[in-house]
Amino acid sequence: MAASRKNIDIDFFKFNIEQIPVKGGRLLLAQPTLVDPFFKRSVVLIAETDEKGAMGFILNRHLKIGLDELLPNFPSVDVIVSVGGPVGSEEVNFIHTLGNSIPNSYDLGNGLYMNGDVEALKSLAIAGKINNQNFRVFVGYSGWGEGQLQKEIEENSWVVAAFDSKLVVQGVYDNWYFAVQQLGNRFKAWSLYPENPALN
Repeated sequence: MAASRKNIDIDFFKFNIEQIPVKGGRLLLAQPTLVDPFFKRSVVLIAETDEKGAMGFILNRHLKIGLDELLPNFPSVDVIVSVGGPVGSEEVNFIHTLGNSIPNSYDLGNGLYMNGDVEALKSLAIAGKINNQNFRVFVGYSGWGEGQLQKEIEENSWVVAAFDSKLVVQGVYDNWYFAVQQLGNRFKAWSLYPENPALN
């Protein structure tokens, strides 16, 4: 006789969350019930938001590829490279904590900056001033249309978090389970939610 499957009590994993506003430099943590295959158990850095929508980068979808393979004539630098999202798969963006050391960088807030002058970046890389403590790269990005992200938050797909920007760049929150635990004790139950409830 086949073993009977236990029904998962979805409501056990749902509770009221006092969300903080979405803005650049903050993170989105996928709630465990989010089943979208691209964003399931993802940690997303919000780059910018406005009335037209939002843009961000998935942190925890790492690629085994070097900076010198993405940017021509760059030295090999040990930095984290991730799939930023399903949009613009040939587009390369980077975030850093170097501020105006890379001219024309876009200030995301929370001490984070995006992109900037590529030649200045190259000079810093050659000088050994770019590393996995202050710089990381994304191939592609995640995008939401007008009102779409707020709707997903209201539907309990995401929780918004404000974590240390330097640790974001260093990849400390790239593990979804660890990031969820930093939200507080009541969120620890999320780590018990099966990735595929149908198999339980």
